Amino acid sequence: RVFTANMTGNVVILGMGLAGADNLPVTGPVVALLAFMAGAVGAGRVLGGRPGAWTAATTWLLAAVGAVLLGLGAGLVLWTDPPEAALLAVTGILGAVMGLQAAAARALGVKDVTTVVVTSTITGLSMDSRLAGGTGGLWARRALAVVLVLAGAAAGALLLRVHIGLGLAVAAVVCLVCAGVGHRAGRA
Repeated sequence: RVFTANMTGNVVILGMGLAGADNLPVTGPVVALLAFMAGAVGAGRVLGGRPGAWTAATTWLLAAVGAVLLGLGAGLVLWTDPPEAALLAVTGILGAVMGLQAAAARALGVKDVTTVVVTSTITGLSMDSRLAGGTGGLWARRALAVVLVLAGAAAGALLLRVHIGLGLAVAAVVCLVCAGVGHRAGRA
């Protein structure tokens, strides 16, 4: 009941939890939020003002994210009943690497597709549509971003039903493939 990549959702859960709504957690969202920010700061230091272009640093950051996800996934598969403190540590580690990933994606600056929050993508899709009197430009990319986040969330939820480690392992593979493809395309 905590997000490690979506800080908007995390802040909402935290606010509701602080108000005592439905016994929502407070500690996990705080750990995830602080770790996410630390990861984003670290990525900002590594990328140091090189926005808009894929660099070797981008590849290394995303490969590190994939490696950590793979390691956590394997660890959780082997550790059948970790205590709450261990799960909180996993939350912190995941928050940190998701901060790295989000900062690396943000530095790439893909126009009209936000890195973590889809709300502004949906707003742009709707506001610039022909229904709203706009040109409808970039609708395919915006719609695809929303559909991919939706599909990713559904796939992740299904994988978590099997085992949390499996969800992390699949996320690791996706991240590592993206790092490799991005590195090749960035060098072409």
